Amino acid sequence: MIRIMIRIFFICFLIICSESNAQNYLKGKILVSENNIDTPLEGVNIYWQDSSVGTITNDKGDFNIELVEKKDKLIISYVGYNTDIITIVNQKYIVHYLTESDSKSLDEVIVSKKKRSAQRTYLMPQNIVKISEDELLKAACCNLSESFETNPAVDVNHSDAFTGTKQIKMLGLKSPYILITEENIPMVRGASQTYGLTFIPGTWIESIQITKGMGSVINGYESIVGQINAELKKPLNDIPLFVNSYYGEGGRFEINTHLNSKVSEKVQTTIFAHHNRRDNINDKNGDGFLDKPLQSQINFLNKWQYTNPTKGLVSFLNFKYLNDEKTLGSILFSQNPKYGSSNWGGEILTKRFDSSFKLGYVNPNIPYQSIGFQLSYSSHDQDSYYGARIYDINQKSIFSNIIYNTIITNSRNKIKLGLNYSYDNYDEILSQKSYSDIIQRKDNSTGVFVEYSYDNFTNLNLVAGLRYDSHNNMGSFFTPRLHFRYSIAPRFSLKGSFGTGRRISNVLTENLQVFVTNRVIQNKNLSDLLYGLKPEKATNYGISIDKGFNFAGGQGNFIIDYYKTDFKNKIIVDFENPREVSFYNSENNQSKSSSFQAEVIFSKNRWNLTAAYKNYDIKLMYNDGLKEKPLQPSEIIFFNFGTESKKVGEKHWKYDFTFNSLGKQRLMKNVRDKSEYVDPHFSINSQLTRIFSQKFEVYIGGENLNNYKQDNPIIFASDPFNKDFDGSIVHGPIFGRSIYMGFRFKILN
Repeated sequence: MIRIMIRIFFICFLIICSESNAQNYLKGKILVSENNIDTPLEGVNIYWQDSSVGTITNDKGDFNIELVEKKDKLIISYVGYNTDIITIVNQKYIVHYLTESDSKSLDEVIVSKKKRSAQRTYLMPQNIVKISEDELLKAACCNLSESFETNPAVDVNHSDAFTGTKQIKMLGLKSPYILITEENIPMVRGASQTYGLTFIPGTWIESIQITKGMGSVINGYESIVGQINAELKKPLNDIPLFVNSYYGEGGRFEINTHLNSKVSEKVQTTIFAHHNRRDNINDKNGDGFLDKPLQSQINFLNKWQYTNPTKGLVSFLNFKYLNDEKTLGSILFSQNPKYGSSNWGGEILTKRFDSSFKLGYVNPNIPYQSIGFQLSYSSHDQDSYYGARIYDINQKSIFSNIIYNTIITNSRNKIKLGLNYSYDNYDEILSQKSYSDIIQRKDNSTGVFVEYSYDNFTNLNLVAGLRYDSHNNMGSFFTPRLHFRYSIAPRFSLKGSFGTGRRISNVLTENLQVFVTNRVIQNKNLSDLLYGLKPEKATNYGISIDKGFNFAGGQGNFIIDYYKTDFKNKIIVDFENPREVSFYNSENNQSKSSSFQAEVIFSKNRWNLTAAYKNYDIKLMYNDGLKEKPLQPSEIIFFNFGTESKKVGEKHWKYDFTFNSLGKQRLMKNVRDKSEYVDPHFSINSQLTRIFSQKFEVYIGGENLNNYKQDNPIIFASDPFNKDFDGSIVHGPIFGRSIYMGFRFKILN
């Protein structure tokens, strides 16, 4: 850790030194005035006449531009407005108003630079990466768990050798420590923790916001290392019809349809339908087990939107139903599934219903005053068995939230006040040869929160939040959160965050890989309150440095992130004994996690490049001492390149290439692996898209094109009822290379 901190401060020192020799800057704001109301303009082009030095305004209309010797004519241009040329003489700050162009039509607009499909929020104190729909289209993106392959903010790993499920990690920790929300309503949690990401189809998503470090107090106390929020497409902005179909190697077929309808001037609705299935039996490694499960999923969402701008009202009403079926295990079992078969196998049957209502009101006369209300209900029913083990879980949840926004004195000081209530009812059944457990628990909590934001509109802004919760199983507690951003120089910012989080671990549903083994679960007190365990508490803190630069006519950013998490009562999932697994709280609060990432993003004309290096140091305190977290790469190297051909009419090409290298990973003790560590390996993904028009495009791509496969992923595959049978120790792909192709069709109006 000390070496990493030295690296960070050394790099900061070099950058600051380079800035000390930088030229002076002109700062300013670009506005437009209408009905005596000043509105800032974002994206205004500002540059010195007869030079290559330029910039654009941010979302607040602010800009910084280098002063160039012997240049005093500043050109300010924006589509639809008159281009102005002003003379700068000794000014350090200007405010300029643009006027609308007299021209009523534009014959042609040439866009020389477009926004990156994955953007960092430079001006906000939180460290947020926004993934747009364009970024999601770089890969097959069949569901949310497969939406992060082309971006280094989130790591994607395989969970086990049977279910084909991909699990995500942030800052080296898996999804239970990440708050995953859908339109800021908690979604993937509890019973849906393992498979919930596969229940959100990629084509439904408008954008994804990834927050590193502690999230906002508004969203609860559970977020520890970050938040992932998926914003779904809105009926008001959706197109009348969208159809996407996909077929992948191994027999995976998928179809998505969105049908949008305008009910009235103020009401619109969209029906989203999704179906995927895999009927092919695949056993590329010849171990007699399915490399990927047979599966079928039907998923429907009906989304309603009411908008009344004159009254400042907008509301959403959603209804969603899902039915998901998986068959896994041996090939012989998959051909004739039956519980109690002499061939090892299992089935996972999930039915889920979600509904939510959101209402927002903005005072038409006082725009900085608003109030929002959220209410959601979900029912998750999962019946499953794995060999001789039965595991069923049912969860019913209610979540409500009310938020009031206003300012204190002026717009530099903003405040949010709110109240939320959450309720979860869990029923679990675990049946094994040796014993059977019925686990029942009810969680309910009421929380109040306040969040203060300060922005001096130049170089400093911060968000400080505090919430107080009363929980029936955890008692009463405070949760503080702090985020800040300081602009050291133009295009050079420092961000920091600090906060605490708590969670009750649902140890069985969060660790379903336990059931694809014959390990004995040692805990005999699972039916006790909280599984006989203490709630986890964690403190997360970190910094992020972002330095913009120009190079060879393009623009880029150099970014360094460092985050650390200290745990109290960290729950250890102990696989260190090859024939058993146990759950317990770590002693002495010595379990810690640290994450370092250095990233470069660069764009020029029609191509984008992202390169990242990540280093993880995660130590867990087991009963027999401090150890590295198993199956966690110590280092990751990521590279992505995307380009788009020059458009000929509407026809053009898009190409994307991703390289991901995983460093060594520690293995838990087992009867198969003689080495304590697995060797590094890499994978290559790529996709080519042909756009024929705004309405139709086709794509072909491949995942793991280098065809890396983990050898013998299932221990004792030849004897699945042996005590050492184990399919949980997975550190890489099972299936090998996978080619896919598909099309997208749209009706735009």
